[in-house]
Formats: sequence, structure tokens, C-alpha cells
Amino acid sequence: MHPLCCSIMNTFQFQRLRLIKQLDFCYFVYPGASHNRFEHSIGVSHLAGKLARVLHRNQPDLNITYQDVLCVEIAGLCHDLGHGPFSHLFDGKFIPKIAPKKRWSHEVASVQMFDHLIEKNKLRKEFTRYRLDDTDITFIKELIYPQGKYEGRPENKRFLYEIVANKRNGIDVDKWDYFARDCRMLGISNGFDHNRFMKFVRVIEVDGEYQLCIRNKMARDVSEMFHTRDIIFWRACQHKVKNIIASM
Repeated sequence: MHPLCCSIMNTFQFQRLRLIKQLDFCYFVYPGASHNRFEHSIGVSHLAGKLARVLHRNQPDLNITYQDVLCVEIAGLCHDLGHGPFSHLFDGKFIPKIAPKKRWSHEVASVQMFDHLIEKNKLRKEFTRYRLDDTDITFIKELIYPQGKYEGRPENKRFLYEIVANKRNGIDVDKWDYFARDCRMLGISNGFDHNRFMKFVRVIEVDGEYQLCIRNKMARDVSEMFHTRDIIFWRACQHKVKNIIASM
């Protein structure tokens, strides 16, 4: 882990993720599924940096910089800072129940918590120490919660916004980590290999936009990825006993 990532991890705001279950009440049904947002966030940071370096190595003409890679790693590390107790139960059921008119999401809260983390722990100097300025901090927040309006990076680096949270097609490192981690802890078979996937990712200009693209021979792997997501959703996240316990 980069020293700046370690500084972020050593804050109270990040350490609280140890207490938030990744799959909320699934461990009442699957006793092994007691993992938390802390290790998931570290995993996403690792995969985000790995994919950025793969692109840099395979396509040096993209001019991916040290700052780009570090920002992507920090975004992966902090993308779930805003989760409340019991993960998606908090924003999926609890908030709508107590405040039906309130528009709240963990992505928005993650950006707010990231700002709070920097200010509360006086980390601005640490960011400057590793050559990250206000534009880079804006870029990190845009990576955590992409909204279509980007100021952190120019048009020719728009593909970087598809690494942590891909709003274009849903293929991102956030899912790659929880597929591998959740399947292992749930005892469910995972047929998707993100390491193989990375070997065939390239940045291509499509309709005037630079996007992450893959070889056509990877179509079956993409299908398997979404199939794995479907299995986790129905066997674990929407398990009837788990939902009953969550409601209680």
C-alpha cells in the first residue's frame, strides 16, 4: 500500500469500516460471510492500482501519470466510506423507513466522509507531500461518485472514471473484489477471473470518447461475471431468512 493510503487507513473514519459487515445479515444464514467493508476497500484499492498500471504498461501513449494511479488507488480505498450500519440495509431499508422523503445514498456520503476525513485528520499536507493538489482531490471524489460532470481530468483521460465505479456498463474493480471475496466466504463458485480479464483490456476511442474495451473473445467471461453477480444477489443478498432478520 502507498504511504498516503496507509495514512488514510489509520484514521478513525476508515477504521470504523471494520465494524460494518460487507453482506449485512448474511452471516446468519452463511456463517462464513462475516467479512467487512475494511478488507473489501483494501482489495478494491489494490485492483484499481493494478488495472491502472496494466493500462500504463500496455499503452504508454495514454500518458497515465503517477498521480493518476495514486488517485485511482485512493478512490478505491475510500469508495465505501459512507456506508452506514449493516451496509446496504442502512440506505436500502432504514433511511427510506425513517425518512421517506430524504434522498440519501452511500456514494454521496462517501464523498462527504472523504472531505471530513481529510479535514479532521489534517491530511492536506500528506496529499501535498505526495504531489496531489486540489484538482487531484476533486478527481478522487469524482471517481468515488461519477455524475457525468468531470473536472478532475481532461477528455482524453475519461477512461479512468471507469475503473472504480463504471457507470457506463457496470464492469469495474469494485465488483471484481466482492465477487472473489463474497464467493469465497459464501462457499459459492466464482467462474469469473479478473486477472485474465485485465490482460485483454485496452483503451479505445469510441464515438469520440476514450473507453475501456475488451477483446471480443472475452464476451463469455463478461457473461460469466454478470451471472456470478446474479447468483450472489439471489442466493445471499435476497435470501428470505436474511431479509426477515434484516427487517427485525
